[in-house]
Amino acid sequence: MGGVKFVYPYYVYRVNGWTNILNLLQQSLYAESMVCSMSTQLYHIPETKDLQGNNEMHTHLVPASYHRVTTVGSAQRLVNGEQQQSIVKTLIACIRNAEKQDQHVREGLKVMEEHANSDIKPFIQAIQWWQQQAEASLQQAKQLVEAMGVSLSTEEEATNSY
Repeated sequence: MGGVKFVYPYYVYRVNGWTNILNLLQQSLYAESMVCSMSTQLYHIPETKDLQGNNEMHTHLVPASYHRVTTVGSAQRLVNGEQQQSIVKTLIACIRNAEKQDQHVREGLKVMEEHANSDIKPFIQAIQWWQQQAEASLQQAKQLVEAMGVSLSTEEEATNSY
């Protein structure tokens, strides 16, 4: 196909309502990657390798990250024009699951901050800031999904058309 550029033929799907949702979910995932990187870094610093709360926080951070990755993949597929209701249900379930895990991540970060020495507290607070960004972007995406007429309250309501 020398010199011929492939252009996605369905313009309407590239500018549909899922695009803004995808962007917000990508922002949430980016912030989550910062939380993962920074909190894992603590394992490799002698003074913080056993910081109380970090292990517990990671037991929830890992599934929270998985659910964010899945929401991004689902939204990307919807932006690209796939329309299966099961993709929407997957996105909704993973938003809900990420929210549940985020609560425990926040709790773990609070424990970490309480047990960190004064030198490391600003670093823990930076991790908390990134976690807040991850959650805020996820909430904004959730609000846009709901604004499209898709309910996130129950699994059965997730079958509403979008």
